[in-house]
Amino acid sequence: MSVFIERALTALSQPDHGLMRKVNRWRAPRWFRWWMLLATRAGDGWLWALIGIAVLCSPATARFDAIEAAGGAVAAGVAVFQAAKHMFRRTRPRDIEPHCWAQIQTRDVFSFPSGHSTTAFAVALSLGSFFPEILPALLVLAANVAVSRVIVGMHFLSDVLVGSGLGACLGYIAFRFVV
Repeated sequence: MSVFIERALTALSQPDHGLMRKVNRWRAPRWFRWWMLLATRAGDGWLWALIGIAVLCSPATARFDAIEAAGGAVAAGVAVFQAAKHMFRRTRPRDIEPHCWAQIQTRDVFSFPSGHSTTAFAVALSLGSFFPEILPALLVLAANVAVSRVIVGMHFLSDVLVGSGLGACLGYIAFRFVV
């Protein structure tokens, strides 16, 4: 890698690293820690599965199309974020500087982009496009998952922003593809 590219990447990473240091050292109130840990665990998949079951149990005529779109968006998201993680190989914040209160194990060692954020927004946009009345609630849930990943030291802000954008795009594309 050229010196110019290396310096550019370092300059682009500085704001992420500054925020990471502040977050990793912040002793958040107990209620906030529980909220962020619950949100990050909800993003592990069980929340989206429960929402999918609720959609399937609903009388809505579009329920099967909605689940097809959400499943397709999530599958595409997993493929893209796994490939990107192995291409970029960005170290997780907690592996650079220990987090002061969150000790979470992960399935992989790379940070960019956030798989939790990708999945959360893929589900939110795909299901919410079929059911606009629940879109705001789905977006709030997805945003909580994304924010929690930064707060608990698993990701940099840019990881969740890119993951959230990727998931939102895939969710909307899946909706348009199915309808």
